[in-house]
Parts: sequence; C-alpha cells; structure tokens
Amino acid sequence: MDTTALNCTDFQYDDFLEQYDFSSCLVCGACSNGCPNTGAPESAGWDTRKVMRLLANNLVDDVVKSNFPWLCTGCGRCASTCPGGIDIPSIMGHIKSLRPREDVPGSLHTGMQNNIETGNNLAISRDDYLEGMAELGEELAEECPGFYVPVDKHGADVLFFPNSKEVYGDFEDQFWWWKIFYAAKENWTVPSEGWEAVDWALFTGNADGNKKLAGRKIDYVREHNIKRMIMPDCGGGSYGCRKGMEKLISVDPDNEVGFIYLYDYLMELIKEGRIKLDKSVHAGKKFTFHDSCKHGRELQRNFGKGYFDEPRWILQQCVDEFVELTPNREKNYCCGAGGGMWPAPFEDQSAWHARYKQQQIKDSGADVVVVGCSNCRDQIMKRIPKYFEGCNYEVKYIWEVVADALVIEPWEQDMIEKAEAAAQTQWDKFGVEITEY
Repeated sequence: MDTTALNCTDFQYDDFLEQYDFSSCLVCGACSNGCPNTGAPESAGWDTRKVMRLLANNLVDDVVKSNFPWLCTGCGRCASTCPGGIDIPSIMGHIKSLRPREDVPGSLHTGMQNNIETGNNLAISRDDYLEGMAELGEELAEECPGFYVPVDKHGADVLFFPNSKEVYGDFEDQFWWWKIFYAAKENWTVPSEGWEAVDWALFTGNADGNKKLAGRKIDYVREHNIKRMIMPDCGGGSYGCRKGMEKLISVDPDNEVGFIYLYDYLMELIKEGRIKLDKSVHAGKKFTFHDSCKHGRELQRNFGKGYFDEPRWILQQCVDEFVELTPNREKNYCCGAGGGMWPAPFEDQSAWHARYKQQQIKDSGADVVVVGCSNCRDQIMKRIPKYFEGCNYEVKYIWEVVADALVIEPWEQDMIEKAEAAAQTQWDKFGVEITEY
C-alpha cells in the first residue's frame, strides 16, 4: 500500500494516548528485541521502539501513515518485557483506529462491516447458513443417529458460535465440536443470526464495533435464557468478546452473562465423565501444543488468567507422547497470524514473523502441532509450509484431537426419535427442507 496518499494529517494526542506517559519509555529496545516483526520485509527502519519514540514526540501522524502497526499481531511479547509497563498492544490497536476506514489494509474493514450489518464476516445469508447447518447435520447423523444442529434453542445450557470460514468452506471442520456435543448429550445451540465467532473490529481498532459485537452476544444469551456461552475458539474472537464485554459491564453490571472458555469446558466434560476417550487412536505420534497469545499471555496480562496448564492436561487424556516447544507458555512465540494478519495483505511479513515458530516446531520433533485458535491453525498448516521447507507435521485443533479419541456410546432409540422430531419441527419453522427426518 502506498501510505503517502493516506488522508491522515496533523494527528495529535487524543484522550486514549493521553493516558500513557511515553516519557517512561527507557529506549532500552526490549520491545523491539522481543518483537518477531523487527526486520520484517518492506519495513526497513521501523520497529516498536521507533513507534514509542515518535509517539513520545507527538509525531502521531507518522505512525498512523506507517504500515508497521498493521503488522502487529498483538502478541504482547513487547508489553511483557517493557520495564516501563507500557501497554504497547493496546496502543498499536488504537493507532489502527486512526487510519481512515477506506485505507484499512485488505479486507479487514469490509469484513468487520459485513459482521455488523449481516452477522458474519463473509455476509453469508441466513438462508444459506441455515440450509448448510441442516445438510451438514444430516451428514453427521449418518454416523451419529439423532444428531442435528439446534438453532435458537431457548434455555440451552451451552451457546456455540461458528466461524464463517468453516460455514463458508471448511464445512466438516465443524464436525469435531458437534461430535463432542453429541457424545456428551449436551443441551446446546447456535444462533440463527449474528453467529460469527471472529471479531475483526478488534483487528481494525474499531472500539464501537467491538462493543456492538460483544453486545450482540450478551443480548442473545439474555433473550434465549442461555446458561453460558463458550467463548469463541478464535483467539482474537474470544479476546475481543471479553474486551467488549468488559466495556459494557463497566457501564451496566447487568451486562454480565455466563461464559466458559473452551479449555475449561473440555476439562469439565472429561472430569465429569460425560465423554470417554481412547488414547490408542493417537499411538505412534508425538504431539506438541502451540500457546495462542490471546488465550495465554495476553489473557493473563489483561484479565489475570491465561490458559497454559489446561490444554496440556486435556492432551494428556488423549495422547501418550507429548513434547514441549521451546520457549512455551508465557514466553511462547506468536504464530504470526494474529491481529488480523491472516487475512491481511502482508503475507511475506506474516511469514517472517513465523520464522521462530517454524524453528520451534522443527526443534521439537513433533509429528502433530495442536492449537486452540483458528488463525493459528491456518498459519501453521498453510502459510508456514509455503515459506519454509521440511514442515513434516500435521496440525490439529485441540477439540479435533479430543473428537478423534471419543468413544461415542450409542443413543437409546427413544432419544434418537425425540431428537429427530425436534429437528423436523425446527427446520419446518425455518422453512428448510430436510430429507432424512
């Protein structure tokens, strides 16, 4: 992108930037040394320390015109090492908000607008979405008799948000969660509208959009009397939802609704014996876990609780051979796809960021890399092998590993018939034709 033509001039400190004391920056370079984007292609002369110095000297417009903030994945390695305690990821996000919307790189702003206006990033119509859910449900019902996708189910115990890329193309990626719900005999549902799991408002610095997307989820939980929602599996989606909820709860405490993170949910099912697992299906393969920044380091830094031990415990129930990446947990490297970098037009820079992740995986000797975030999965499975040789590994979601190890006990016939009748009633209500029930 030619940033010289951007319509942004004479930016000064606003209320957001005024809250930071940039004089506390020691110019030590810890942020730049910890940032995998330092030295990225077409970013000569730019690094995090330079951004901090420009902001300290009120040269905000220089930073806004730069593409460097858009290369930030929000991984938080900079903030975790900053001796001045500056929340650099939040500043980078705010700088993105100052870019005119018509100059937001790639499809991020369009996707965010689609989500606000249609309920998902890809503007998939309600009819297409519902027909897809019905057809895929029928397909899985051949393996799991009685299965269907419950939509807008009032009083459900669990609310689940699909990801538009799975609804649009990676259809069968949804089967893993569905099999888990089926095996657990869960009382669950998905929304008919406003179902998108991913929050591109967070990626574009759109604070109002972020609140709208979180408010939509809060309203749905209340309207349908849902016990709790599973925070979206996308790291940015769950983190964005949490940030939006935090803002809305600060205005009105009644905006607080029940939620659970996917790791806690899977642990709960296993510990309560609601699902049974067979490790032998994963025999002969060595597994490792990639710590998502937004599920781990950034969640811990901003909300006091990151997920590190939980995914490892889940994997211990599913596999016999597990090795760690080095470094890991709070010190782990970002995959390079966070903060909107997966769909953004900066593939070379994203791959540069990923050089550390590629080396970590290679050094581990793992056969399977397990992830808990959709962007991490796409980056490690698709982009890293495109740029680096010798990527002889598989990539699996942690819920995929669980689903593969499931011992699914057959439903009783009366339960199957009851579910089939409920499916028929539901799809009739939505005007969707189904063939099996």
